[in-house]
Amino acid sequence: MKAGEIVKVLEDFAPCSIQESWDNSGFIIGNEGAEVKSVLLALDCTPAVIEEAIESGTDMIITHHPLIFSPLKRITGSGIVEKMVERSIKNNLIIYSIHTNIDKVISGVSGLMAENLGLCNVRLLSKEENDNFGLGVIGEFKGRLDFQEVVSLVKEKFSVKNIRCSRPIDKKIKKVALCGGSGSSLISAAKDSGAQIFITGDLKYHDFLCEDGFMVMDIGHFESETGVLELLRSILLKNLVTFAVRISENNNNLIYYY
Repeated sequence: MKAGEIVKVLEDFAPCSIQESWDNSGFIIGNEGAEVKSVLLALDCTPAVIEEAIESGTDMIITHHPLIFSPLKRITGSGIVEKMVERSIKNNLIIYSIHTNIDKVISGVSGLMAENLGLCNVRLLSKEENDNFGLGVIGEFKGRLDFQEVVSLVKEKFSVKNIRCSRPIDKKIKKVALCGGSGSSLISAAKDSGAQIFITGDLKYHDFLCEDGFMVMDIGHFESETGVLELLRSILLKNLVTFAVRISENNNNLIYYY
């Protein structure tokens, strides 16, 4: 099967054309004409993921985060990204990224977070000109939960041990805004939407200063996005029934907690 046929299945769900202007989704190494027999899915392209692909005879790695964000001026093997690019090319690996485009469909990363928490009335938080796409979602708990109940639910559903949050509000929580990954740019949109809590990752210190009746919760970048791999797997297997797709055994958080 051609790499382009595999990519078409994913881009029918989340077109590459809707990615953010700063993003680098799409083919990172290789092209759509390459022959592919099997695919490995990972949140990040790491040396361990590349070695897993090579050792297992996998032709193509599909990641959420792009291997290359900033342009490379040279490939001399002096940095970790350069080394991975060099290793991948030498072993004829195809590497493709589906990043902010799958963030911007309602059934994508943030929508998965809402589904995980059992929210209802889920809709896009920050819409684009085309109402079908946008960043973040907003939804509602079926009942009203106090702060500790929300903490317990989030820890359970996202396998989070440590949560960073602003001063807890003193009312029960019904309306929730969510953004997978780094969502600090949507704090104002979340507050203006009427959400009582905004759950995301990668918040900075001053992001935790919130007005009364609104709070933010940082559950971690990795923790908020891991569900996307099962989504990608299900999309591919639904459309390419006999194709070999598996999630990497080296899909690990880049951040270590002690």
